Amino acid sequence: MNKHFFGDTAVLLGRSLRHIMRSMDTIITTTVMPICFMLLFVYVFGGAITAGSGNYVDYLLPGILLITIASGISYTAYRLFLDLKSGIFERFASMPIARSSVLWAHVMTSLVANLVSLIVVVLVALLMGFRSAAGVSAWFAVAGILALFTLALTWLAVIAGLTAKTVDGASAFSYPLIFLPFISSAFVPTDTMPGPVRAFAENQPVTSIVNTIRDLLTAQPLGTGIWVALGWCLGLLLAAYAVAMLAYRRRIA
Repeated sequence: MNKHFFGDTAVLLGRSLRHIMRSMDTIITTTVMPICFMLLFVYVFGGAITAGSGNYVDYLLPGILLITIASGISYTAYRLFLDLKSGIFERFASMPIARSSVLWAHVMTSLVANLVSLIVVVLVALLMGFRSAAGVSAWFAVAGILALFTLALTWLAVIAGLTAKTVDGASAFSYPLIFLPFISSAFVPTDTMPGPVRAFAENQPVTSIVNTIRDLLTAQPLGTGIWVALGWCLGLLLAAYAVAMLAYRRRIA
């Protein structure tokens, strides 16, 4: 690792964050859609959905948090694609900076922007009646899982940003990721689903991650589900990182 990696990443991170501050519609857009989903499911569909005896927003929030992240990372691919097309990568390549810091700055920007969006969504959920019995350690565990999930999806976004042919293609990859929570335990228990759908829902990453976050927020025993959730997050992160770095080397070669 280049000895200037951390300093270079910090400088480029500041550049990306300034771009976001000048275009707050990025965070607003990625926050409004999950909040609309939450309002829709709680106040329109909530009365017809059976998901335990508690407040439905308590059941729903973990899935909404993952949708928030999936919405936010599309802008990482979008910003990365614009940087590539503007020629800024060639300018960076001619400078004495760590090459990987260019990608890591985009990744860290995604973490910061998604953190802001997640905090806003949780605050709205509190206004809607969300309450949690979780202690400080459980909340830190939730934050850690969400951070891992954000990193995994962000590196997938990096791949899309590096390989897309058009600006629409760079951001459109996130649509399946936004849809995935709908075929999981995010909105309804999986045991209410028909056989094939239930089999898929119970064996895809969103269900294990949502269930783990839900158990943490409701102070329920975790069991082995947390290891499955961490395995999915770490596996996706490592695979996406490896492919993204390979695509980056080929792009700047």
